[in-house]
Amino acid sequence: MKGVLSGIRVLDLSRILAGPWCTQVLADLGADVIKVERPGSGDDTRAWGPPFAPGPDGAPSRESAYFLAANRGKRSIAIDFSVSAGQEVVRQLAADVDVVIENLKFGDMRRYGLDYSTLHAVNPKLVYCSITGFGQSGPYRERAGYDFVIQAMGGLMSVTGERDDLPGGGPQKCGVPISDLMTGMYATVAILGALNERHVSGRGQHIDMSLLDTQIGWLANHGLNYLVSGDNPKRWGNAHPNLCPYQSFDASDSAMIVAVGNDRQFQSLCRVLELEPIASLPEFASNSARLANRERLVEEIQQVLRRAPRERWLAQLEAAGVPAGPINSVAQALADPHIVDRGMTFSLPHAMGSDVPQIANPIKFSRSPISYDRPPPAFGEHTDEVLTSAGLSSAAIAALKESGVIESSHFRTPVSG
Repeated sequence: MKGVLSGIRVLDLSRILAGPWCTQVLADLGADVIKVERPGSGDDTRAWGPPFAPGPDGAPSRESAYFLAANRGKRSIAIDFSVSAGQEVVRQLAADVDVVIENLKFGDMRRYGLDYSTLHAVNPKLVYCSITGFGQSGPYRERAGYDFVIQAMGGLMSVTGERDDLPGGGPQKCGVPISDLMTGMYATVAILGALNERHVSGRGQHIDMSLLDTQIGWLANHGLNYLVSGDNPKRWGNAHPNLCPYQSFDASDSAMIVAVGNDRQFQSLCRVLELEPIASLPEFASNSARLANRERLVEEIQQVLRRAPRERWLAQLEAAGVPAGPINSVAQALADPHIVDRGMTFSLPHAMGSDVPQIANPIKFSRSPISYDRPPPAFGEHTDEVLTSAGLSSAAIAALKESGVIESSHFRTPVSG
């Protein structure tokens, strides 16, 4: 079956993570994504290893796990659009696509003659998405933006990490580059919205995505806690600022999470832990009261949980309807029988001659299931194919190769069914 974005063509001029994450989602949904890479080296993340995927002989290949994580479903072409001949090729491609996405520094695309205004003139229906650290306006717009810096500037690190008064306290970044990933996701939503609006207006538009704006936008309850109370949110480690008990605890053998969201669940927790006497005390009867007496309550619960292994507690809490779970490693999470049953990992045949592992898109449609028809591409793998279909002659392609403006790979990927 065709994907929900079948027929949509995307010209991806982005690299690293925020842009590629967006275009991978679009590709998963059925869009034809053409990834433009720099001749010679390609997307920077191709070199971000180890680890590198094993080749057919079992030895590490040149395909980094980082690149493989964000680029499946795309066709790779290598064009140097810092030179006029390359810019002309990109303009020719942009004339026949629905979406262009780029994440160069502010002003770079205008200097190359590939900005929204220029491409809109040749393709008025074009949806053009720019992703930068700080956006197309404002005093910081010319700064380079990196996920780590954005996590710090956007307030995330101030609420992530252990409390200052406990060992290991202090600000921490998130373990995954979440500002990049969330910007990619918001960009996906914005592109889909603009494509839908185009059905009414018949016109494209420019989308201005900023990593810092995105980080501020998903402060969510932390941001509103501050705006409502005037109190600056602080770090709570693995505890919750608005709920208790809602944090990690140590069982006799390993760590676990207990996440009580209401008074009924708290009563059930107390029955499992044989702490019924405290369940009716005024200082624990409501969530507000439990927050006011957090340290005493947490200590009571912790003393009991240390008396038995984690799996025993998890089984009893599940039976009682109390949200709880293990703190898994990545290996444990990916091997979890529920994750396996949901098909969240799979492999695709790569052009180098071996399969590469993938983590699935979590979206599950009832009628238009996601299909993974293309693996992450080898560098420049589809240059000849894409440019030929765009109308360039064999002689023109050969001349561009000779001048170093374009590059192609000797790999050919077997397309899966």
